[in-house]
Amino acid sequence: MRTVVIALAATAVLIAPAHAQMRGGGGGGGKGKQQSAAQEQQNAEKKKKAAEAERAYKAALDRIPDQKYDPWAHAR
Repeated sequence: MRTVVIALAATAVLIAPAHAQMRGGGGGGGKGKQQSAAQEQQNAEKKKKAAEAERAYKAALDRIPDQKYDPWAHAR
């Protein structure tokens, strides 16, 4: 009997951390829908900013004049 109790206690001690890691999944009821809508709006804003930054980067690259570089110019 004592062996069974010790085995159950050891099992409970080993299972508790794994159970705690798996919690946090999707509880929250109706708040999840409101948060997901807000997250979608934030994601859309991030995509717009990223696209704008990409366009600005490409425009800046286009403004750089093409120059031929001779690394041996001063060594000759």
